[in-house]
Amino acid sequence: MVGAVPTLPDFLPGLTAQLDEQLAAADHALAQRYPGDPVTRQPVHTVYVAADLATADLPRVWGEQSLDLLSRYAASPGLLADATGAPGADIEPLVERLTATLRDRPIQDLRLDFEDGYGVRSDDAEDAAVDAAVDVFAGLAPRPDWLGIRFKSFEAPTRARGLRTLALFVAGVCRSGQVPAGLTLTLPKVTSVDQVRAMVTACDRIEQSLGLPSGSITFEVQVETAQAIMAADGTAAVAAMIHAGAGRVSSLHYGTFDYSAGLGIAAAYQAPDHPAADHAKAVMQVAAAQTGVRLSDGSTNVIAFGDQAQAHATWRLHYRLVERSLIRGIYQGWDMHPGHLPTRYLANWVFFRRAMPSACERLSAYLDRVAGDVMDEPATARMLSTALLRGVHCGAFDEAEIIAAGGRRWRPWSTWSPPDPRSAREPRPGHPRRVGAHRRLSAAGVGRDHRWCRDRDRRSRDAICRSRRAPARRRRGADAGHGRRACARQ
Repeated sequence: MVGAVPTLPDFLPGLTAQLDEQLAAADHALAQRYPGDPVTRQPVHTVYVAADLATADLPRVWGEQSLDLLSRYAASPGLLADATGAPGADIEPLVERLTATLRDRPIQDLRLDFEDGYGVRSDDAEDAAVDAAVDVFAGLAPRPDWLGIRFKSFEAPTRARGLRTLALFVAGVCRSGQVPAGLTLTLPKVTSVDQVRAMVTACDRIEQSLGLPSGSITFEVQVETAQAIMAADGTAAVAAMIHAGAGRVSSLHYGTFDYSAGLGIAAAYQAPDHPAADHAKAVMQVAAAQTGVRLSDGSTNVIAFGDQAQAHATWRLHYRLVERSLIRGIYQGWDMHPGHLPTRYLANWVFFRRAMPSACERLSAYLDRVAGDVMDEPATARMLSTALLRGVHCGAFDEAEIIAAGGRRWRPWSTWSPPDPRSAREPRPGHPRRVGAHRRLSAAGVGRDHRWCRDRDRRSRDAICRSRRAPARRRRGADAGHGRRACARQ
């Protein structure tokens, strides 16, 4: 009979219990291995400086040098827009913000380099440099929110020296018995999962010897070898590295030049936008997805600022590379010169400011179940909320600007779908608390308001509208649940 309520089979309760038991181990493994993305702030960049060249006033000096380059080569908003290739309407409102940032807090994440940027020296010389780095660490002003060292790799020729530098530095900065906030350690040139396991062993022993809380030392894995992307058995080694880290791996950093050289790419073509680089970062991105491990792009080695033409070409290249990474969902990268700072900040701010109005409108419509031009799924709503949260974190705008743009009901931790039992799980040692699976703020990126996809979006919306002209179908779409929005365009 039409409209009759179907009778549930008698076997369903027993089958459900059986499947719960059968999948219990898989459920537990999923919750442990994929706890979701952090919603805490992520730096927009990492600045690398050779350890022996670092001084306590390095952030201030970099900020001053960056401002000096702007005053010489881009003294007006129009010149700065020309230099970056961005529209003047996007750049002009940000000039005062940029000046204040470069003056007050120019560097967000600083890494003192004891590896390639430092080279091979005697043990006595490197020990002395480590002591000096500890002093720099204590006296940095203005102090970056993240800072640490890159030590030599755990390959056989450099293992002993790398471990020695690591142990001496951590002992020097942890004299209080606690790991300083923002301490970041970089394990470079990783070629095997066993090296990550060895780093976990080293962290365990260092914590024990210094009386530090277990799991409090975390580290980055620098992906700059072919073996990290594909192991000898054809598997993606970088995925196994994350899980071998026992909750200590905080991020994956792509190493542009070592990786490119290892693949035989000529020096003139070693760049973050080379197809080989894109492949490596795509593998890294999939490996890190929903694990709580973050991702960072590498750097460009173009630092030509000899005259205005060179400076503008360098800024335009760097701006394009930063924007390109953002479009691909990679929200951090390396900066190797003070001249990279203006375009790092501007590219981030313009990216998220462009995304904000549409994100506010679509989120409000999603929450109100109002029909509109785009049918947004819960995952997309989380992405839109993430764009607003990242924009606040990087300084592109504040919550007052979100509200003014129409995001009255925005909450970066809103519950978008039914609760998941994994949300109650305690965080892994050494990791910040993450939102549960039902509250995850995906780092999938925001690009729908950018020029490269506007035409595509317009065509997609038109196709959706043509397929949903009937009012009855529009009403069903608006009321169908699952967070979908139907097109109201006639």
